[in-house]
Amino acid sequence: MSINLQKIGTNLYQLEEIPPMRAKAVVYCKEEMIPSLQKDLSLQQLAEAAMLPKVVSPVIGMPDIHEGYGLPIGGVMATEGLLSVGAVGMDINCGVRLLTSSISYDSKEIPPEKLRLLMNKIVKQIPVGVGGERKKLPPRIDFESLCLLGAEAVVKAGYGQPEDLSSIEENGKLAGAKIAAITPKALKRAPKEIGTLGSGNHFIEIQKLEKIYIPEIAEKWGLFEGQLCLMIHSGSRALGHQTCTDYTEIFWQAKDKYKIEIPRKGLAALFWETKEAQDYFAAMASCVNFAFANRQLMTHFVRESFAEVFSSSGATNLELLYDVCHNVAKWEPATTNGKKLYLIHRKGATRALPKDHPLLHKKFEKTGQPAIVPGSMGSASYVLIGTPKAKETFFSVNHGAGRQMSRSEAIRNISRQEFESSMGQVIYNLPYAKIVDEAPGAYKDIDLVIETLVEAGITQKVAKLIPLAVIKGD
Repeated sequence: MSINLQKIGTNLYQLEEIPPMRAKAVVYCKEEMIPSLQKDLSLQQLAEAAMLPKVVSPVIGMPDIHEGYGLPIGGVMATEGLLSVGAVGMDINCGVRLLTSSISYDSKEIPPEKLRLLMNKIVKQIPVGVGGERKKLPPRIDFESLCLLGAEAVVKAGYGQPEDLSSIEENGKLAGAKIAAITPKALKRAPKEIGTLGSGNHFIEIQKLEKIYIPEIAEKWGLFEGQLCLMIHSGSRALGHQTCTDYTEIFWQAKDKYKIEIPRKGLAALFWETKEAQDYFAAMASCVNFAFANRQLMTHFVRESFAEVFSSSGATNLELLYDVCHNVAKWEPATTNGKKLYLIHRKGATRALPKDHPLLHKKFEKTGQPAIVPGSMGSASYVLIGTPKAKETFFSVNHGAGRQMSRSEAIRNISRQEFESSMGQVIYNLPYAKIVDEAPGAYKDIDLVIETLVEAGITQKVAKLIPLAVIKGD
């Protein structure tokens, strides 16, 4: 189904209203990006989300939007008390964190061999790939604490620094988690996956900070040009996937009991007051906390590996700049001074609170919160801040570049020569055949995606990072 778009602002288009839409739907994109939007069901999925009850206008598509399950990836939906499993997504609290060093990258002093050594040490400590799991939990860590306390449980067990918590969304712990709400299937799959990377678009990347755009903010955050950094992108692994699968079925079966009309199963939703919705939120919060803990434990092992490789430099510590969450539903104010709360669903979208927002930790009150947006494994990543105008997106920005090819399409169409050319000098840990579906050509142009919201006045660029080496799981 083709959906017409009407331009209503800079890089902002409104979808034609299709019955029975109850809210407006918009998408942020540049004009040259529009043809690609009509190739999949992402616009239709935005329109269907706008058909749900208690949805607040507008349902929003980010410039990295592409077809997902229920709400499109790169979708933002706010409600006055409707909770949708599919508007959160499969990988609950898939997210990314940026670690910064005090080392300036120099290709002569840090040759490819040294980067490979660091990669190898990291992979020895962090299981990667679909089946990646630990034989047993690390000492002093138990699964229930991870789900209830998140990153705090990992830090308390000695695998992190207390100051890390103030640099994590929700301070690394979303309230409302309950182990009893997690389904038996999800519980069975999860425990041994703590501190593991996963597969697909998840990665650990060694980067160089290429450019600073706002020096005064960069200085406050300890960023400088040439800086050696590491980025970790992972989520709740099987725990989140199984939770989404199980609760989608529970919600879908309950919709008739509560007389809720849902356009398709992927958007299964119930009113906040229902027991099923309360149970899902408690299970989702547990997954959110598990994912924060997962990235925190991986950070510990990355720090250990980094210290071993760079011990001779005398500057071996890695500071956590920030950790953002991509797939979640949370009650938040819609304005910087408003008291009314909306249940904001972000699916493949990043929260970007501007300065003086009431939810900011005091360390970011005068700058705003870092919004970390990775590109593909061969392209740049960015650190952004939201502006006051970001209230128009419920203080949300895109979470990445966004796919422009499905995985099967990328495998069919991207040759080894094209892949190697697009990767340039970037070092990677797996052969072409295992990661061609993650090739830069399978993703949208990250610079084009970033400029879409910058030109719209929603975000500002603080820093640009380029990849030196990347670890992926198959």
